[in-house]
Amino acid sequence: MSSIATALYGATNIGNTYLESYTQEKVYIIAGPEFGDRQGHTLVIRKALYGLKSSGLRWNERLSDALRDMGFIPSRAERNIWMRDCGDHYEHIAVCVHDLLIASKDPSSIIKTLSDEHKFKLKGTGAVSFHLGCDWFRDDDGNLCYAPHQYIDKVMDNCLHLFGKRPHNAHSPIVQGDHLELDTSDLLNDAGVQIYQSLIGSLQWAIQIGRFNIATAVMTLSRFRACPRQGHLDRVKRVIGYLSKFKHSVICIRTDKPDYSNIPKKEHDWFYTCYAGAREGIPEDCPTPRSNSVVITTYVDANLFHDMISGRSITGILRLLST
Repeated sequence: MSSIATALYGATNIGNTYLESYTQEKVYIIAGPEFGDRQGHTLVIRKALYGLKSSGLRWNERLSDALRDMGFIPSRAERNIWMRDCGDHYEHIAVCVHDLLIASKDPSSIIKTLSDEHKFKLKGTGAVSFHLGCDWFRDDDGNLCYAPHQYIDKVMDNCLHLFGKRPHNAHSPIVQGDHLELDTSDLLNDAGVQIYQSLIGSLQWAIQIGRFNIATAVMTLSRFRACPRQGHLDRVKRVIGYLSKFKHSVICIRTDKPDYSNIPKKEHDWFYTCYAGAREGIPEDCPTPRSNSVVITTYVDANLFHDMISGRSITGILRLLST
């Protein structure tokens, strides 16, 4: 059985994040009257306070040292995902500043080490149910699922605050055959531009936490962030309305492999192409495989002449991995 299938998922948050590390530069202030008897003294700042340019880097170094001491190494594909070889599987910790998502057969031991040995002040520790705006839960079959239910509610509430009403539900993110580059509605004023950019940012994060079915629409709308029109803003509202209508859609993580035995396997002759003799380059220092084989399923689609002005097309690629 795959390590993913048997893993437990935990989450925790490290409190007073930057204050866990120390500055490396000479940083000081001249004490004001609020410091009482120390007024006028030169006070040297030792802790990496919020607001200092280097505090983020100092915290990253502090946490990285702790994780390396625990035997974790950063992934070559994503340095904020740390992994530890346990012989027959890997443990993983996904890091986003001070939020940790842990995949392990025994996440409590990792939490205990972070707390007892490295003296981190942890809070919100437990089985993962909400992480970085995304809800996590298991379905009736025990499969791990995630979806940004609460996040979508917050986006809708933000629209209610901005426009006095929530966007209407929509059956699709964009209207079929719609060309945003041909819109000639009024340009938004400065306040409208800020609202447009803020909503685009909210939708981009929704994509990051699972709603990749709006990626094409949001990517197209993002092109107009510098100079959006009223019609573009209306289309952003439609995308939000689509998310609301299908708010309960979830991504289910299943570890069983797809059965492609009934699909004929096509053999291609690459001899007369530029790919003749090509071999896959595998890094010599890549991690040792610790799970079952992986089946990669790739879906590709293209919208030719996506932009009526430039003639540019757009290609979408979706890859599913099983373990």
